[in-house]
Amino acid sequence: MDILWLMPIHPISEEGRKGTLGSYYAVRDYYGVNPEFGTMDDMCALVDSIHAYGMHVIIDWVPNHTGCDNVWVKTHPEYYARNAKGEMYGPYDWTDVYKLDYKNPATRRAMTDAMAFWLKKAGIDGFRCDVAMEVPTDYWNEARIELQRICPDLFLLAEASNADLTEHAFDMAYNWPMKDLFNAVAATAGEYTFVAPGESAPRKYEEKHAIDIASLALGQREQFPADAYLMNMVTNHDLNSWEGTEFQRYGRLTSAMAVLSFTLPGMPLIYTGQEAGMDRALQFFEKDTAPDFESNPDMTSFYKTLAALKHSRRELRAGAAPGFEPIDTGNKDVLMFRRTNADDVRSYTLVCVNLGKGDVLVSLPPDIAYSQNIIGANISATDFSEVQGREPAPSSIGVTFAPGGYIVAPVDR
Repeated sequence: MDILWLMPIHPISEEGRKGTLGSYYAVRDYYGVNPEFGTMDDMCALVDSIHAYGMHVIIDWVPNHTGCDNVWVKTHPEYYARNAKGEMYGPYDWTDVYKLDYKNPATRRAMTDAMAFWLKKAGIDGFRCDVAMEVPTDYWNEARIELQRICPDLFLLAEASNADLTEHAFDMAYNWPMKDLFNAVAATAGEYTFVAPGESAPRKYEEKHAIDIASLALGQREQFPADAYLMNMVTNHDLNSWEGTEFQRYGRLTSAMAVLSFTLPGMPLIYTGQEAGMDRALQFFEKDTAPDFESNPDMTSFYKTLAALKHSRRELRAGAAPGFEPIDTGNKDVLMFRRTNADDVRSYTLVCVNLGKGDVLVSLPPDIAYSQNIIGANISATDFSEVQGREPAPSSIGVTFAPGGYIVAPVDR
């Protein structure tokens, strides 16, 4: 499934606005289109053009709160939560929004009606739901049923890592735990260099290694429903603005982490500019410009290769109890695993990455000799054709991986 996720398209509130742009998560009107982007007709035409390419489109939806001057503030103040003083308020330090009250059935009805409007009017295929865990799960379960009557192939992405949200309502959840682990592994390897605004040094993380990624992935397989997706990522709008670019967080390990985002169980995210090698943070509350698509052709080619692999290899598809088999290498900084397909035990994809500080000699399984399309970088020069078809097959194939070195080998016996 190819899904284009449009970040908030609604008019941005002006009251309490942060910066000159404001937060696009402070919605002024759930039924409107930000005039800086165009009109409703423009939006409908865009969705039609995306569908013409065989892709799906979801829009960012902000159900937990609205901007302080949202039309509902005056027309339906009963939709909002109140503090001890009886005042509308924003969660956390979000002073530009007011929190909605889901104890009120009318609030629930209004929110579902607003979402239904976009399915009917613009013909979108679903929603990415902001801070979905802040809205009651039972609301999402109810809304899913109603919205799916309008859009049978509805796709819902939760900005949350709560397994209960994927039991009935959401198709995919954020893999925040994996993102945090990626950061910790990179920090352990000495690659995390980003210094957040107002801080004097890079953030500290608990020591973690490549093998911890396998443990997390296995645990998530038990935690989440078999048909749930987890969204893997090396960057997104929040990470880029607040935690640094993928290059600042992963350094020499960046490409290897991207490989994992495509080959671990789940669905990968490509954020604006990632495919072009953008190496700067976009300002969150200010207008900024994304890079040209071809700013780094090598990076674009890299992601095209990964995307083609994700499409072509059945064992790499998200959902439906994906086969994930870690292989012990005897080195905590090396992660090797097979992605398998229960319908064809002779075909699988082998992945190996070095996420440590130094070079590592790894013994790869002999079946790699049967791979015709090996993808790799930062590894010793090895001519795999020398062992392809050899009888008997070698017991193992030794390859030296530099830090950030990786191999992805589709095997068909």
